[in-house]
Amino acid sequence: MTNGHLDIIGRASRLFDEVIVGVLINQSKLGLFTIEERIELLTEVTSSYGNVRVASFQGLLVDFCRAQQAGVVVKGLRAVSDFDYELQMAQMNIGLAGVETLFMPTNPLYSFLSSSLVKEVAKWGGDVSAHVPDVVDRRLRARLRQA
Repeated sequence: MTNGHLDIIGRASRLFDEVIVGVLINQSKLGLFTIEERIELLTEVTSSYGNVRVASFQGLLVDFCRAQQAGVVVKGLRAVSDFDYELQMAQMNIGLAGVETLFMPTNPLYSFLSSSLVKEVAKWGGDVSAHVPDVVDRRLRARLRQA
């Protein structure tokens, strides 16, 4: 969770009555944090928004949307290069389940951020505190000290 993610969530929370942050359970990808830890962190950093909740899912995003009765997916775009892939997914989602996609341009302050970049910098001892919420920074540093 970077400040870029949090910015998109906050902006979406002003547009919709309810925002559901979906956390994908990806068996083929070994994350730094367990799914439970990710949900806990996301819940904590979004707690100031009264209309945001966090839920995990496996499989297709559109199936998750159906189960949650969500008709819109909000995606943050950092760069033009993100658009081609995200457009293909958006078109598939509308075709599969009628789920619309709202693209939000990332705030320029966060346009270079990615979770992978933040993890890599932190792994090598770099200070990422300006790029992630405080609780994420603390947990990230603690986890990397254990490794």
